[in-house]
Amino acid sequence: MENKSCNNFISYVGLEEHEIQTLSSSRRNSLIENNIKLLPGEVLIAEAQSVLMFSPVSDLKQGISGVLSVTNFKLTFITSDDSNGEDVTHQQNHLYGYTDTCLTNIDEIYIMVGDKKRKLAPGNIVPSKVKGIFIICKNLRTWSFSFKFSPLGHGKNLLTALLHHAFPSRHQLLFAYDYKEAYYSSLDKNVQLFRDISDWQNELKRTLYSDEIRKGWRLSTVNAKFQLCPSLSQYVIVPASVTDSQLTDAARHFQGNRPPVWSWTNVYGAALVKMSELLPTITERRQENIMFENVRKSHPQKMPPVVVELNKEINVKLIAIGFSKFISLCSAENIRQFWVQDNNFYSLLENTKWLKYISYCLQKAVDVCDRLNLGYSVILQEGAGRDLCCVISSLVQLLLDPHFRTITGFQSLLQKEWVAGGHPFCDRLGHIVKTNSEKSPLFLLYLDCVWQLCQQYPTEFEFTETYLTTLWDTVHVSIFDTFIFNCERDRAVAAMDPNTPLVLRSVWDWREQFGDQDIMLFYNPLFVPRNTSKTDSRAIVKPACAISSLELWTQCYFRWIPALEIHNGGQRHAELYVRLLQNDVNQLRINVNGNCGSPVDKVGIYSLHTNIDSFYPFSNKRSGNAISTPIMNSSIIITESLLDAQSLITATD
Repeated sequence: MENKSCNNFISYVGLEEHEIQTLSSSRRNSLIENNIKLLPGEVLIAEAQSVLMFSPVSDLKQGISGVLSVTNFKLTFITSDDSNGEDVTHQQNHLYGYTDTCLTNIDEIYIMVGDKKRKLAPGNIVPSKVKGIFIICKNLRTWSFSFKFSPLGHGKNLLTALLHHAFPSRHQLLFAYDYKEAYYSSLDKNVQLFRDISDWQNELKRTLYSDEIRKGWRLSTVNAKFQLCPSLSQYVIVPASVTDSQLTDAARHFQGNRPPVWSWTNVYGAALVKMSELLPTITERRQENIMFENVRKSHPQKMPPVVVELNKEINVKLIAIGFSKFISLCSAENIRQFWVQDNNFYSLLENTKWLKYISYCLQKAVDVCDRLNLGYSVILQEGAGRDLCCVISSLVQLLLDPHFRTITGFQSLLQKEWVAGGHPFCDRLGHIVKTNSEKSPLFLLYLDCVWQLCQQYPTEFEFTETYLTTLWDTVHVSIFDTFIFNCERDRAVAAMDPNTPLVLRSVWDWREQFGDQDIMLFYNPLFVPRNTSKTDSRAIVKPACAISSLELWTQCYFRWIPALEIHNGGQRHAELYVRLLQNDVNQLRINVNGNCGSPVDKVGIYSLHTNIDSFYPFSNKRSGNAISTPIMNSSIIITESLLDAQSLITATD
């Protein structure tokens, strides 16, 4: 009876409060008949019809009517669309649509009670009548839905299902375990995952320049099958002077059973080492001093290392508190709240301390770089060595090693320092609801630091801010194994489960999500490659770290607020014309070299939109004003002379 009334009765009561866009009868029927695009293994759980979706940060008076549904992967809103899709300028993901959000991306859910909202937690009882909901996502996107015109019970059923599935209590409830699509990896061979011993051997060979430096370090299998430490890789690089039995004995004295491990070495033989602190119950520091001595012996000149303690001024909890305040600045519920915050924006921003934490991390990284350049080995030390150690160690290597500023190098760096290094992504990103886990955006803090470097050194990094923003979005897609585990051991156990083995899909296999049109926006057209096989003092990046020198990453934090978007302008507009100019240069080089035997059909044609806005490609603007220009495919190596000037606006095969 309820469904029948839904199909034949439309309420127009209260239109002065909530207006709906005019729909013809054929368009209304198409909403009901419209099927949700489901991935293999994805199932529909609940849906609500005649739901109004409001524009973010609006007056909440006019919305678009559609069907809101919950699956075991996403929250999806389906509405009729007059557009044929050809003029859409936003990024298009193969796994979910523009009006979808992955369940693992949902951070907070509020139910509207009168003019106020009440936060709902997992397990809360949902009232029988739901007027509307407000959702804040981990990537700071907000959603406002009204069930005013929905059939009775639809709102409650949908919200109950959403609360249950958006906050899973077990890791096996993540969609990665249900996803049934066959996986054929197209991962770039230059991306090292640091799961095989060969990746560690190659990294040692790449960074240890001389035999004398090589003598100080060795590759150990003491953690094979994770028998020493569950949060470290099976392969660790340790001082050559320490034996496996000594490592095993020492590990028991440190938090998380984590002995000191090597991260990187410069041309002087100065090493960067990560180390956890002693257990609180241990007062005698003999084992710690033994490890310090072994790091000293690994240095070619036997210089004593410098120990840098990282958790004295900031920590995981303080970062989480600051970011929770920062979220409120980026996720206003309506336009009135937005303008109230805007009047005091800078004082509110200062109160979050977010930029202070970015400044701290950059300054620490610069200080460590200075020590390394003076020839001293540096030991980074904090709690269990899995949070700020990851931030600072990967920042230091980004500043000193140009290899890590390429896309494949950067992805290998994240694999080495964060994934193999045992950063607890599952806990810090809040994938699973657990009482003993501590959610904190350490990885976003690092990405923001990297973005600051890109702003200060626009020609030093092969990747763009669009790449970094997309990476933050992808962290919350529960299909890829890269960011859903706390450590490599948990990943290995899931992959070898005899009943339901998890198919490991790397997030760096970007073609699983995007087409060439979107991937080419990851490449910086201003990038100047550096020769990484020899020392070059010009290759060292030393950023300005004071808060006054930092900027707000507006693309990542404010892209969902229409009021802040610059129409037909902004940094993306300037980048567009750089891409076009760079492409013209490459075409001229091809002509000068007589095409070098390169077949014409290997030159791809992509449509580049010219009247883009400042939050492109994340804003939902539609435009018919596009141009098509021939763009050379980056997988074609034409001549050696073209290598240094190859177009970075291109997509790979």
